[in-house]
Amino acid sequence: MRTLGNGTDRITTALLLAAGRGSRLWPLTDDAPKCLTEVSGTTILERLVCCMRSRGFKRLVVVVGYLDHRIRKALRTSVDGLTIEFIHSPRYRTTNNIYSLWLARNAIQEPFVLIESDLVFDTALLDEMLEPDRIAVSRTLPWMNGTTVSLDPRHEVTRFHIGGPALDEVTYKTVNMYSFSPPSWRRVASRLDQYISAGRVGEYYEKVFAELVAEGSLSFQAAFFDNECWYEIDTLEDLHEAERLFPTHRGRPTTPV
Repeated sequence: MRTLGNGTDRITTALLLAAGRGSRLWPLTDDAPKCLTEVSGTTILERLVCCMRSRGFKRLVVVVGYLDHRIRKALRTSVDGLTIEFIHSPRYRTTNNIYSLWLARNAIQEPFVLIESDLVFDTALLDEMLEPDRIAVSRTLPWMNGTTVSLDPRHEVTRFHIGGPALDEVTYKTVNMYSFSPPSWRRVASRLDQYISAGRVGEYYEKVFAELVAEGSLSFQAAFFDNECWYEIDTLEDLHEAERLFPTHRGRPTTPV
């Protein structure tokens, strides 16, 4: 791996979760996975791969499920020096992202970045995630929903708030991008084993992160993403907003996947 200026190993492996059906984006996802949705003429997947290549990533592991052949065809097994591996989720119809993450528990031993496959963002933001044990966060705005976190004065996560912000605290929206060191990943994988063994396959993986942070066995340093430089695409409304933020001339890959 290349190294950062302070001598820290620079992450060059990414894990992409792309098994879900993306039902809230129908009819666009009726015959294609969500990550193949186009944003201003370029698919989400192509943007993600372009970001990784530009930052020197060497390995991409993709958890696939719904219409996985479409993703395999789009990516093949390598893209200009980026080696691509696939893990198939046979239960993608009846499980949540905790199951997809669990499936990758033995596939990665090195530091890596976990990225959801419905994100678009400025490539430069990825630089903040190239060290282990980071979490991408953004200022919480009124229209946002989902998991938020509280931070201490050193910008370390003190608490996860599943389902929305805490009314009595300043919180930050999670961007669904995390980086892990091998020790942190082993602790996460062990707890994932417990959840899956107990049949809790419908949970979100943030539940595991929240427990481990509360216990003091997992820590994340916040990397702040500007609200105008990223978007999570779940619905058609989200897609329209993402296209406003990312017009054709901004962030479009110069070399196709």
